[in-house]
Amino acid sequence: MTDTTVARPAGTHAGELTPYGGELAPMTLRTLHFVVPGGVADPDRPSGGNAYDRRISLDLPGFGWQVHQHLVPGSWPCPDSAARAELARVLRRLPDDAVVLMDGLVACGVPQIVVPEAERLRLAVLVHLPLGDETGLAPEVAAELDVRERAVLRAAGAVVATSEWAVRRLVAHHGLAPNRVHAATPGADIAPLAPGTDGVSHLLCVAAVTPRKGQHRLVEALAAAHDLPWSCTLVGALTQDPAYVGRLRDRIDRHGLTDRIHLAGPRAGAALDAAYAAADLMVLTSYAETYGMAVTESLARGVPVLATDVGGVPEAVGRAPDGGVPGILVPPEDPAALAAELRGWFGEPDVRRRLKSAARGRRAALDGWATTARTLAGVLHRLPGEPRRAA
Repeated sequence: MTDTTVARPAGTHAGELTPYGGELAPMTLRTLHFVVPGGVADPDRPSGGNAYDRRISLDLPGFGWQVHQHLVPGSWPCPDSAARAELARVLRRLPDDAVVLMDGLVACGVPQIVVPEAERLRLAVLVHLPLGDETGLAPEVAAELDVRERAVLRAAGAVVATSEWAVRRLVAHHGLAPNRVHAATPGADIAPLAPGTDGVSHLLCVAAVTPRKGQHRLVEALAAAHDLPWSCTLVGALTQDPAYVGRLRDRIDRHGLTDRIHLAGPRAGAALDAAYAAADLMVLTSYAETYGMAVTESLARGVPVLATDVGGVPEAVGRAPDGGVPGILVPPEDPAALAAELRGWFGEPDVRRRLKSAARGRRAALDGWATTARTLAGVLHRLPGEPRRAA
């Protein structure tokens, strides 16, 4: 295993998981091989999983791990033969007993490649979304992906999920030992408070435009509240499911909302910051979420949230230190409930004041990415000393 000596804070001891700072003293970084999808940095296909992978790669060195990324192109989790061969080559070239973290999108669909390598590597798998939970899969496809994922996760030395809800889901669904599944929730970077527009009328949805994100349900709710003075911007990739995007545009046109709902496409950096800054309310209508990074990105700017009550979203919404809830959660299959809550948002100033106050309180209490990296580093340090033998 390759080690790298760098500076570490004076007064700390070898093995302590502390970020850099203070007077300098030597700290040895252990090597982590991180296997990620080839499009992890593609600006046209932003996702919470990709953002998570990029950020922890930057932050893990502060907690003892030098990250070597291995990008593997392919249509994961169902790659073609060339992508499978490339993944096999990448893993085969890693030395015995190497510490390896694999993004579950790459790992969990190909147990025939990953499981044999888990017998000689110290392997952890990072699950952003269980493969079978993707919306729109045929039942037989979801069942096959479940079988493949189960084999990989049972062979891994550790499994990392992005919320406590996701930990419970993986343990129950795949029969994993609870002490092998760990939560490392996404962090959030506190940003300036969003000024919004008029404090009520501009809605923002940040999510790839796909069936799982359920933007068609948002359109139906907005159509039911067409008499209210709202405008809505949908920020997110438009290329992952072009057929769905086409149907969504047709639905918007059919309801006569083309001048009020704007499909902005993917945004990053200053353009994404500007979208959040203009928002008065964040809306998210997903069918499945293991956490909901767009939720905490909104709360990091003091923007309250209206979202479907699915998966780890309630964890992301959380509570302010005084107990206030900075968002409203609605049943996932009820656009009428979403429309009703929108009417409450517009018609009840006390509701808006309460939600905005709670959002500002939650903003101040959000964990940063250093907490995520520290947690993940601890999992990696505790990987079994000997590679896990597949059952």
